[in-house]
Amino acid sequence: MPKRIPINGIVERNNYPIETLYANPPDFFLSFDTKIIMKKIFPFLLLLQFTGYGQVASEIYMFNLGWKNNEPVLSSPVNITNHKGYDNQPFFHPSKPLIYYSSFNDSGRSDINYYNYLTKQTVQFTNTLEREYSPTLTPDGKFISCIIQREQGAQDLGKYPVKGGKPETIIQTLKVGYHVWIDDQHLLLFVLGDSNQNYLHYFNLITKEDKVIADNPGRSLHKIPGSNSFSFIKKVYKEEWLIKKFTPSTNELSTITRTLTGREDITWLTNGIIISSDGIGLFYFDTKSNNGWQPIVIENKLPAIKGISRLTVNSTNTKLAVVVSE
Repeated sequence: MPKRIPINGIVERNNYPIETLYANPPDFFLSFDTKIIMKKIFPFLLLLQFTGYGQVASEIYMFNLGWKNNEPVLSSPVNITNHKGYDNQPFFHPSKPLIYYSSFNDSGRSDINYYNYLTKQTVQFTNTLEREYSPTLTPDGKFISCIIQREQGAQDLGKYPVKGGKPETIIQTLKVGYHVWIDDQHLLLFVLGDSNQNYLHYFNLITKEDKVIADNPGRSLHKIPGSNSFSFIKKVYKEEWLIKKFTPSTNELSTITRTLTGREDITWLTNGIIISSDGIGLFYFDTKSNNGWQPIVIENKLPAIKGISRLTVNSTNTKLAVVVSE
């Protein structure tokens, strides 16, 4: 069994079968020439990842979420964006019937919109010369934090007042890709590196302490309901990826389960169930059982959708939003 080396004091407590972690050959078997090529092209790929040239046209569908025989059931899918181009990264407001999301305007820049699923009205929340991604409500409920992509290539974490006003920069010393709030002083950050490796950071806004938690994370960062722990995706080899749990109070990491093959997008229900997709269908994993990933029943006829990626649920677990290819 290989030795586990902690990063910045992080303790890995992992009872997950180690043989599954090494089912595919590690990347050090790549040829020397392949490594040189990847080192040269990866910064360019990272830039594409957060620009209009690298984004795929997408829509956001919302489902009603219910239960039958103790299993999740989806119904009544509705296209809530119905807009040509990129509509992605949905986030439900925890106490209002709103879904915030990133949307490309006619000039190819992304702004933050929100959709009221009671009135069925869409409102443009930001209108700037920059690009905003990954809207999230701050812990105090007063701001929408998001990734702000600057003209010179910087990717800062900033925030916009919910009631309108000038934005504030939260972090500008790192190239932030994704984020989740731990509390009003701490965040987990997906930080883009300048080589072929990205890192998960634990960042203290007061002291500016910046601790690396893991390498090769996925983009799906979540607070685990009913706990003080957080989940992220660890990309081990190729499409062999794990859902990991991080507990800030103890600096401990553990493994929850494997993702669906090659899929990094998940969302949590309050009862400990995880929902994900293989790109075509939707599946759930009950963390309190050993039944593995199970298909979710969709009662109404599903529209001709494909390329399911990001997912999110509202706080009462009655609505599920999913991103699909246009």
